[in-house]
Amino acid sequence: MKSLSLFNKEKVLLFVILILGTILRLYGLNWDQGFHLHPDERAIVMFTIPLQFPKSLDEFLSPSSPLNPHFFAYGNFPLYLLKAVASFLSNFEPSYLSYDRINLIGRSISAMADIGTIFLIFLLAKKIINRTTGLLASFFYAISVFPIQASHFYAVDTLLTFFILFTLYQLIRFYEKPLLKNAILVGVCFGLSLVTKISAIPLIIAVFAAITADFVLIFIKKPHKPHVWLPHVPRFLKRLIFDGVIIAFTTGIMFVILQPYAIIDFQEFLKQNLLQSEMTHNAFVFPYTLQYVGKIPYWYEIKNVYLWGLGPILGSLSFLGILYISFKVSVEHYSSSEERSDESRRSIVSSSRQARTIIILIFFFAYFLIVGKFAVGWMRYMLPLYPLFALFAAIFALKLHILVKRKLKMPKRLFVILNSLFIILISVWTLSFMNIYTKSNTRVLASEWIYKNIPENKILAIEHWDDGMPIGGNIIYKTLELPIYGMSDPSTENEIYQKVQESDYIIIASNRLYVPLQKISKNCQEWNLPQERCSHNANRYYEKLFNGDLGFKKVAEFAIYPTIPIINIPINDQNADESFTVYDHPKVMIFKK
Repeated sequence: MKSLSLFNKEKVLLFVILILGTILRLYGLNWDQGFHLHPDERAIVMFTIPLQFPKSLDEFLSPSSPLNPHFFAYGNFPLYLLKAVASFLSNFEPSYLSYDRINLIGRSISAMADIGTIFLIFLLAKKIINRTTGLLASFFYAISVFPIQASHFYAVDTLLTFFILFTLYQLIRFYEKPLLKNAILVGVCFGLSLVTKISAIPLIIAVFAAITADFVLIFIKKPHKPHVWLPHVPRFLKRLIFDGVIIAFTTGIMFVILQPYAIIDFQEFLKQNLLQSEMTHNAFVFPYTLQYVGKIPYWYEIKNVYLWGLGPILGSLSFLGILYISFKVSVEHYSSSEERSDESRRSIVSSSRQARTIIILIFFFAYFLIVGKFAVGWMRYMLPLYPLFALFAAIFALKLHILVKRKLKMPKRLFVILNSLFIILISVWTLSFMNIYTKSNTRVLASEWIYKNIPENKILAIEHWDDGMPIGGNIIYKTLELPIYGMSDPSTENEIYQKVQESDYIIIASNRLYVPLQKISKNCQEWNLPQERCSHNANRYYEKLFNGDLGFKKVAEFAIYPTIPIINIPINDQNADESFTVYDHPKVMIFKK
């Protein structure tokens, strides 16, 4: 009866956590008031809407098939999923297939995928440690800021995170019971990860770790005793070959079924993926990646995860948890209080738990070392590790909880109060960030100001490679586009200053251009960049604009910051990775001649 009560309590807590995660992810889902202000989401929607079933097999097998999105920067599965869900819902409301509504369907899918990730963390942590760790890890992920933000966009990252975590969970199940059906399930989940985004490829290392874990543990423990580990070699090789082939075959089948035009239209698939690969090695490939010139590998990712994605408190618990778990796995077996006292049984359970933890750690470090070395470092690249950050934070927090409880021996009531204060404190960053979704998007607010304060006969100068302004409204202004990225060319520089002289207002819709270009100019010598890439002309332009030498004065600024509730203290996040602010709360500035 007691165990039943405890089980029901855990189910209730998990349900509450899932409801909390759902509210945080669905609140403010139409954050841009229908203006499609996320460029990646916009691209996915534009390539999804035209998709149609081919009329014949020959048409299906042709690269010109209407089912071929001709877009391989991401996997094709998220596009097919969006089209399928929107088509189904259009039976009840036809507008769901329209450009104006389909993005909201995508955002809902993104949010649901992340809610599924919350549940998967519980299952994974329960298998590796226990239910209590699972509940706390789920709670930590549910309130993690960056997953909440990513859930408000349909940019495949939450889907990718869900499928990667699902693959890891199936790998643990496969390790426990290396049956044929479990190997197939690993391949299915891995295939779904790859057709969502090819960057799931580091999962191969985790798959190899799951297959070889037992043998490697035996070899590490007794490397000088061949009579102990040598008998395991034939079984190990058989498992490596048989299970490896099954997983690889299933993964390949899923890839072909859900992304057939990677094969049928292979040249285009290869071309686009090579371009994406080139971008990860060279921040100068695209204008919008110049923000990453001078990026310090790994440190850049750690800083953004710690300060913004998780917040300092949860970030500290996560990184301390990584160190703690890595140390425990490397020096000793750790066991739970639920294990039997029998020494042999404890040894078996401990070894099994150590192997499961090693599988997770291997993927974590492999993914971080591969992706963290990229020349570009969008925060979304690290999203697949956030569930594991939450898991490590939960393990360390519970260990700390036990130590404090033993050492201080405080009254139970006081301990409950302290735990409640900790939950409130760790939720402050989450609540601060949610302030962004309580207000209209800054570009919408700026557009309303423009329509109200700028006559229609005025000329507006806007920057290229950024969202156009103003949006909505009935007034059509004459606009001149300023190609700032090309200012190293004297003719382009002259063109820009000529357009500035013709303009009455200059609108800067975000920090996409002025922050990276000024940073490159100021650090050019330190980073040993060629002079043609130093953006000195652009830097001088912005200096003149901001100090008034260009003949313009800032007359309006629109910014929304994460704000600590109750005391209403804003947190200036303009130093975060550009992608953290530029979509849902960019700073907009308007200058008047």
